[in-house]
Amino acid sequence: MTSKLLKNTDIETILRRVGINTLIDQLIEKLKTGFSQLNKDSSLIPARTGIHYSNPDIGLLEWMPASVGDGTVSLKIVGYHPSNPEQNGLPTILSSLCVFDSTSGHLRGIMDGTFPTALRTGAMSALATSLMADSTRASTLGIIGCGAQSVTQCHALSRTLPIDKIIAYDRDPDSAASLAQRIAFLEIPVEVVSVSNLESLLERSDILCTCTSETPGSGPLFRDFPNKPGLHVNAVGSDFPDKYELPVELLQRSVVIPDFREQALVEGECQQLEPDKVTHDLTSLLNVSGLQKHCKTTLSVFDSTGHAYADYLTGLLFMQHAHEMRIGSDIELECTPTDPKNPYSFLTKESLPELHAKEANASLR
Repeated sequence: MTSKLLKNTDIETILRRVGINTLIDQLIEKLKTGFSQLNKDSSLIPARTGIHYSNPDIGLLEWMPASVGDGTVSLKIVGYHPSNPEQNGLPTILSSLCVFDSTSGHLRGIMDGTFPTALRTGAMSALATSLMADSTRASTLGIIGCGAQSVTQCHALSRTLPIDKIIAYDRDPDSAASLAQRIAFLEIPVEVVSVSNLESLLERSDILCTCTSETPGSGPLFRDFPNKPGLHVNAVGSDFPDKYELPVELLQRSVVIPDFREQALVEGECQQLEPDKVTHDLTSLLNVSGLQKHCKTTLSVFDSTGHAYADYLTGLLFMQHAHEMRIGSDIELECTPTDPKNPYSFLTKESLPELHAKEANASLR
């Protein structure tokens, strides 16, 4: 049986033919429809788990499975290594995404997960912000943390909000200074501020995104501050126990909506709150009457820890485009035996003649 392999050139072909703006618009809409229809009783989407290590550098590898009962299971393996950009010239987050047939376990497809993860993280923030923020007063976007995630955050939010100014800060001045060039295609002016002017960024932002790679135990990024009425915050960088970006005082006076409640209580901003204070998630935000309206009138926070179902939907979108474009490589990755009870039976006489010779002798006895 063959599996569909989407190489980096296939992903590039999809982006070129569909267009990056259209693709992220499609993804935002797919996430909205998917999460509004998500049936938690018939789905199997556990909180991610994995291995955390500190030798030779701090990092983790985690697995994120998702099954919604439609015959398909997705599994993303994601690595987080904050020293990658400086030491290895690689993104902090690297991942791979697999799609399986849940009736047999057959690997249907495999593709890069790094770019889709960045795209879906931005799209999730854009979706949540469109539901939680008052778009009539959402023109100034504040960004704290100007690494890879900041690009898709700015891009996705610009597709759903009338952003006309971005104020950026990063403890690495070079990262902050290069953001304008990386998002030049958005044609939105970027003002870079130093740490001494961070308070000004916070006070002037209508929408705030925190997407940093801070060390666990070093948070929050800033002290509580006097915010604009109706400020909405997308907290993206928390993905470890004891790692958080926002001051607890801000959370306590906000409506906090996590993407994945059980996961966020362990490694998101919600780990700073009592569990009974976290009563909703993205699915309930889409379905509970009056919740969106309430969020738009007060301080709100989207606690984005990364949802396996969002990876599932993103993977399906790319696979759908690949199918329609007839791209990707069909590879025989699995050593599928012709006799299910004999694991050696996938071998031919040419590849292992001695095995077949002995089989022939055995049949003559």
